[in-house]
Amino acid sequence: MTINAVGIYEKALPKNLSWEEKFLLAKRLGFNYIEFSIDESDERLNRLNWTRKEREEFREAMWNTNMRVNTLMLSGHRRYPLGSNESLVRNKALEMMKKAIDLVVDLGIRNIQLAGYDVFYENKTVNSREMFVENLKKCVEMAEKKQVMLSIETMDDTFINSLSKIAWYKEQIKSPWLQGYPDLGNLSAWPENDVAYELEKNISNIVSVHLKDTKKVTNTFKGQFKNVKFGDGCVDFVGCLRTLQRLDYQGGYTIEMWSENSQNPIEEIKQAKNFFNEIFLNLGIEQEKVD
Repeated sequence: MTINAVGIYEKALPKNLSWEEKFLLAKRLGFNYIEFSIDESDERLNRLNWTRKEREEFREAMWNTNMRVNTLMLSGHRRYPLGSNESLVRNKALEMMKKAIDLVVDLGIRNIQLAGYDVFYENKTVNSREMFVENLKKCVEMAEKKQVMLSIETMDDTFINSLSKIAWYKEQIKSPWLQGYPDLGNLSAWPENDVAYELEKNISNIVSVHLKDTKKVTNTFKGQFKNVKFGDGCVDFVGCLRTLQRLDYQGGYTIEMWSENSQNPIEEIKQAKNFFNEIFLNLGIEQEKVD
């Protein structure tokens, strides 16, 4: 039997709550932690500039509720990508990483999840790939100095859509502080991926796992990578979790949802948690106790 922590993505929780209210709600819904978001919106990018007092208030909210945050999801690099053709944008991306590393050190977060895009809104080229690698190396060097883990997510984009591709970039940048963060939905949506093999071959690189459903990419359909109800998509959650259990994966599972602006986000979260509670029970996976 494996024992795993289960977390919820911040964007699943009602947006208008204070941090202490979010932590208490996540605990009440049966989660061990929240995954923190710095996306491409001005509102969340501004968290990189939090004052000392704002950082103290966040820590106090965690401590007062006996909760934690394991990962900062830094999807803001979609807007300011490491592989951009514009030098000002690349410099902004590196500045964001430096600030994110300092922020997680102050907040007690262990891991920064990187979006595996060279560029998102620009045209992909050999040069955008090369600039991504060069700047990723700089990011890893910054993280090493503060002993912060960087983990690349398998994406809704062909640039890095498998753990094997992450392993290749680890060959280019050799560091224990650069690892992989598979999203089971994104991994399953690409028809070229043998999902079980990807997990088996790369288990030593996996620091955390996203639980998300998707609809598969085909010759006539670009796939659906967000807002697919659990159980209605292409992900074989029983098979994936059984495989990870056999591989003795002890890390966290984060349910990724975007229900913060929904009419009834709490009910949607409850349904998702019950979906995975049943799978865990049937497989003999035990969730870490929620204190």
